Amino acid sequence: MAAQRRNLMQSHQSWTDDLPLCQMCGVGTAPNCVYSPDGKGTQSHSNEDGHLRFRGEDGCFLYGVFNGYDGSRVASFASQCLTAELLLGQLTSNHTDSDVRRILTQAFDAVEKSYFETIGDALAEKAHLSNYVLPHNENVSFHQLSSQSQKVQERLKELEQEVSGGATAVVALILNNKLYIANVGTNRALLCKSSSDGQNQVLQIGRPHSTDNEDELQRLATLGVDSARVRQAGQIAGQSSTRRLGDYRVKFNYSEIDLLSPAKTRPVVAEPEIHGSQSLDGVTGFLLLMSEGLINALESAHGPEQANQEIVAMVAAELAQQNSLEAVAQSVVERVKRLHHDVYVSGRQRSTYCSRHEDMTLLIRTLNMPLADGALTPTQGGRIYPVSVPYSNSQSTSKTSVTLSLVMPSQSTLTNGTNTASTLEEGTPTPGQSPTATLQSTNTQTQSSSSSSGDGSLFRQRGSQAAQPDETGRVPPYVDFSQFYRLWGSDHSDGQSTQGGLGPQ
Repeated sequence: MAAQRRNLMQSHQSWTDDLPLCQMCGVGTAPNCVYSPDGKGTQSHSNEDGHLRFRGEDGCFLYGVFNGYDGSRVASFASQCLTAELLLGQLTSNHTDSDVRRILTQAFDAVEKSYFETIGDALAEKAHLSNYVLPHNENVSFHQLSSQSQKVQERLKELEQEVSGGATAVVALILNNKLYIANVGTNRALLCKSSSDGQNQVLQIGRPHSTDNEDELQRLATLGVDSARVRQAGQIAGQSSTRRLGDYRVKFNYSEIDLLSPAKTRPVVAEPEIHGSQSLDGVTGFLLLMSEGLINALESAHGPEQANQEIVAMVAAELAQQNSLEAVAQSVVERVKRLHHDVYVSGRQRSTYCSRHEDMTLLIRTLNMPLADGALTPTQGGRIYPVSVPYSNSQSTSKTSVTLSLVMPSQSTLTNGTNTASTLEEGTPTPGQSPTATLQSTNTQTQSSSSSSGDGSLFRQRGSQAAQPDETGRVPPYVDFSQFYRLWGSDHSDGQSTQGGLGPQ
């Protein structure tokens, strides 16, 4: 079996080639980037992220985002192997919640063991060569010994590249219209749910397994690790995650790592933290799976306080304008990338945090959420919902109100990959009104809540009454440019008239 897995990895084939992709999902990606002082960016390594999005049988859907490091091998292997462990008959509609959680846990364990099987021979050879002692033979010249030693070192370097690396993972499973989230590491899952009364709630499902997670620090402390030192260091073997897939150094050689050497047993594990089930019956909204690189880029640019709200607002705005989920996801990733770059070149206070970003991946899965019929504007049949995303420097809370803007199509819409008629419930705003939707963010790890609306100074709301369109479908301008036209005309009057004149005709 190990030989088969090695051959599969080398041939770049997949266990899951025959599984259908889910069409209710879109993925956006961007490679890592390091900025030079003049703002130009260069990619420092190949993209190491991975993802999966498959539709199984019995109404089963599987999604995942994998944040690889020191190579893409683990992320690529995990995305294939995990799918094979879950969607090839292991899950059925008859399984209970406890069955599903058990199968998810077993699947991650199988992925971890299978991966180390594929590199077992390389690890054994590496261990052998690391203990290799050059023979003492009077008939062998110094030059021959030096050449032999160099070959050993070159081979050790090759083996290290072959076996090093790891990945963190966030996986979403939908079965019987119930959502399960399995997390290993520092990626993030958000669920945005919209209710009929205009209230929208954003749930961050779980907390990252990082060196500032109190539960993880306590887990490490029970194993004998000095949690205070781990918190202060901020990283374990170059990564902030306390759970990860692969990475033989922290799994087999942890006793040689200073921070982990006191541990009684393996401290960095691949065991997932599983949340669910959560019923999706009657839910309208979307699910987001994000790699650590995307989260860190946005938090570096604007701070962590409103990161969840900002990314949800971006997704909602793009959903209102795009008719492709792939385009929605890619547009949001590009917006985050641009924000990060603009903060760096601005020279503002947070620019010091934005000199580089890692690979970014965003997966969006809609839940009965209509897509725009093309890029609709309000005058093309869309309904306008004012946008306001208040930015606050206050400490992050588990429940934050924020206002979104949507331009929703008013006629034929695309829902979950099929064309359906638009359904507007009673209380839906009519033209001339300016409805707002309150977005509430809740961290499901703590289940606590407190209000914080921010100062709202970054984004301003429209007035309570929207302007009425005229017979051509246009609305009066929001800004009076007459002063600009007069000044421009006085500065450029040279006796020659411009074609058509300047200003509105």
